[in-house]
Amino acid sequence: MVVRAAAGVLGAVVVVTSTGCAERGAAADDRPADDHLTTVRQAADLLVRAGTSRTRTTLHTASGGTRVTITGHGRFDYANRRGTLVVTPPDEELGGTGGEPITELLTPGALHMKNRGAGVPDGTWVRVDTTRLADGNLLANGATDPLRAAELLRGAVAVAYEGQERLGGTDVRHYSGTAALAAAARAAARARGGSAGELAAAAEGFGTDVFTFDAWFDREGRLRKVRHRFPDVSVTSTTTLFDFGVPVTVRMPDPADIYTGRIEAVPDDGSGTGARTGHSTS
Repeated sequence: MVVRAAAGVLGAVVVVTSTGCAERGAAADDRPADDHLTTVRQAADLLVRAGTSRTRTTLHTASGGTRVTITGHGRFDYANRRGTLVVTPPDEELGGTGGEPITELLTPGALHMKNRGAGVPDGTWVRVDTTRLADGNLLANGATDPLRAAELLRGAVAVAYEGQERLGGTDVRHYSGTAALAAAARAAARARGGSAGELAAAAEGFGTDVFTFDAWFDREGRLRKVRHRFPDVSVTSTTTLFDFGVPVTVRMPDPADIYTGRIEAVPDDGSGTGARTGHSTS
């Protein structure tokens, strides 16, 4: 269901185990297990305090014998829950849209995309109401926005400390574990997190509630990288955060330049491309 939604938004089946560049260190840690769980669960709260950062995203999927990767990069303002991404779909021969970058504006409750293609007039934006997406826009835009990626960790139910490593020249602590979408949605609601509704939608839209993760935190407790694996839909999403404090400006499109869009699911023929994007003006 979620993979098909991702295919519909970007015109491509959207997966992978991320290319790891961290150096493994000693795995010993004398802190109580509850401290590890707290570190992981509070990832989103500390990002809000950190303010802003740059981000890189990778989304891998495997469906119908096809493996596809979508990448992105941008900036995000965690306090105001908005940011920008430039997402690059796969090449046309892999079922993509020719690899032309798509500009995305991420805001609470809505996603705007430019250069979407699929009959959308040049210079206009597609607007999608993310509260109506079956996966809560967790994967459907070809990327997991960095704050939502952190809020998924609110649902951590088991955490293991994997050791100290180096990631992009920064000392980080590596954790792995399992989490539940429904638990993440409930925790986000208690924390008054803006993604509570979207996470609840994802909990209903996915075939299974439980997913696995790896997460890396710096000495200040800020999330530096997180990888989620959703086995039921064969999707792996990796988000990397860096350059904290970078200026972030999100300029919303003029209403006259918005071409409203919606996601329409169609029967899957087994190729993994069983979704399309429907568009309508408003």
